[in-house]
Amino acid sequence: IQAVKARLEQLKSSLPEGVEIVTTYDRSGLIQRAVDTLSVKLVEEMIVVALVSLLFLFHLRSALVAVIALPLGILGSFIIMKEMGISANIMSLGGIAIAIGAMVDAAIVMIENAHKHLERYEHEHGHRPVGAEHWRVIGEATRQVGPALFVSLLIITLSFLPVFALEGQEGRLFSPLAYTKTFAMAVAAGLSITLVPVLMGYWIRGRIVSEAKNPLNRFLVWLYKPCIRVTLRWPVALVTLMLALLVSVWYPWQKIGSEFMPALEEGDLLYMPTTLPSVSIAEARRILQITDALIKTIPEVERVFGKVGRAETATDPAPLTMIETTIQLKDKSEWRDGMTLDKLIKELNQTVRLPGLTNAWVQPIKTRIDMLSTGIKTPLGIKISGDNLAKIEATGKAVEAAMTKMPATLSAYAERSEGGRYIDIVPNRHQAAQYNLSMAQLSQIIQSAVGGKVLAQTLEGRERYSMNLRYPQVWRDSVQALRHLPIVTASGAQIQLGMVADIQVRLGPPMIKSENARLTGWVFVDLVKGTDILAYVEEAKQQVAESVELPPGVSLQWTGQYEYLLKAQKTLQQIVPMAILIIFLLLYFIFKDVTEALMILLVVPFALLGSVWSVWWLGFDYSVAVAVGKG
Repeated sequence: IQAVKARLEQLKSSLPEGVEIVTTYDRSGLIQRAVDTLSVKLVEEMIVVALVSLLFLFHLRSALVAVIALPLGILGSFIIMKEMGISANIMSLGGIAIAIGAMVDAAIVMIENAHKHLERYEHEHGHRPVGAEHWRVIGEATRQVGPALFVSLLIITLSFLPVFALEGQEGRLFSPLAYTKTFAMAVAAGLSITLVPVLMGYWIRGRIVSEAKNPLNRFLVWLYKPCIRVTLRWPVALVTLMLALLVSVWYPWQKIGSEFMPALEEGDLLYMPTTLPSVSIAEARRILQITDALIKTIPEVERVFGKVGRAETATDPAPLTMIETTIQLKDKSEWRDGMTLDKLIKELNQTVRLPGLTNAWVQPIKTRIDMLSTGIKTPLGIKISGDNLAKIEATGKAVEAAMTKMPATLSAYAERSEGGRYIDIVPNRHQAAQYNLSMAQLSQIIQSAVGGKVLAQTLEGRERYSMNLRYPQVWRDSVQALRHLPIVTASGAQIQLGMVADIQVRLGPPMIKSENARLTGWVFVDLVKGTDILAYVEEAKQQVAESVELPPGVSLQWTGQYEYLLKAQKTLQQIVPMAILIIFLLLYFIFKDVTEALMILLVVPFALLGSVWSVWWLGFDYSVAVAVGKG
């Protein structure tokens, strides 16, 4: 982005007088804010981890052994990221942030075990170990817990295995996070069995404060002792209570909504209304100017830039009926008191109301991703397939009416397969022959008059411009004018186009869509924020089944975020059991006992207990991001 900005600055000096380049949409602000915030949080997290390590170990040099693994682990992660071409973005830095706490776990456990061994040696021999004896004690402490710690870090790394199996946009979004966390944990695992034991030998010297003399440890032990006494005294009651709590998860789970991905406030908005297919270019331009002016009346709007129609590229098949308006918002410090993004969208929706226009207010980045992956600009879409455009349009209108009745529907619009206006010019061979006009001559006259014809090219320096011949607009802006279009025959006689051709305005499809060799029409459905998309679709399917009778050969397909959410859930349901099986095998290889391995895995359901209640209490919906977080 910075390179593009630098290039634009260079171009300014070559622009003609009175011409300037105005940036109408800039993502760099959002990206920089996110990366800066995460970078600051990353540093803060490192400081907090260092302080916690110091408080628990109560030995400065011992704490430094644990803390030094952090910058080295992060540095190692960045080196691997560079070699693999992974950029420093929100998700990749987020993976490192998630891994920071686990990166020092192994070092802290190993240091605490070394403290225990050194205390025991001093208690048994009456003096601290020195020289080779010191290194022997450190080696014993390392060998005692090193293998188990290495495997524990490996298990944490394997817990993100399901994320690598995700495909589509969810895979592209979360794979950097999974990769960087894996890199960080792999480097931490390597450091825990190489550098950390060496640093322990050099730095853990002098007076070691025992755990019993650490005020924080004494306080935590004081809290823990009565808890462990109660649990060991009434084990059956404890197990019964935990099972009851596990069953209680059913209540919040039923209350939690679902969505594909949580919404991100990007700082800007995209206004994408849809109008009727019969709209002309002049009318579409007029609607665009009116909507731009109405949007600009909102105080929080900085700049408005709208376009209508499609660009000169095969990858942007936007019809004339779809308007795209990029809305740059002011900084939130300049917004009115109490104004939020939801309130702003509601006010915009009330302000911009025109007959025949269906509004859609969306986030720019998210919408581009959705349209590239599913073609649907709204969270939910319905694809109607059949062999007849008239049936498809009628079914689409019926589905639109059914969806509009649902309370959680913000807006619903069915594409009109019919309604485009076309001018049909059908030559009359008999009449043309009377005036000695061939079909080729007549077609060439019509093409030159209406469509235009390139005669030549002009050269102005290194620039080439086409010379196009076409009749003035007054001769071609209506059917009546076209009928009176003058034609000079070979004999010099002057006749009108209407004398040798039948000219009519006919209705037809403005655009023909097809998927899997079948004609297709789309219904766009925008939902009220916070709507459970899975529950909504189930209710909508029932509503459509009751109120819409599908003609023979017509079928419905629910798509958009709903389709991707189901696909991600299916992938996780297949991969998560495999990851748990691999973790179980690792535990079995360590303990050589199935019972002990199963006892450790039994912790997982109770960990989910806390996560489900937390998600419900915080008001989050279940999404791919939540599923990745649980991993």
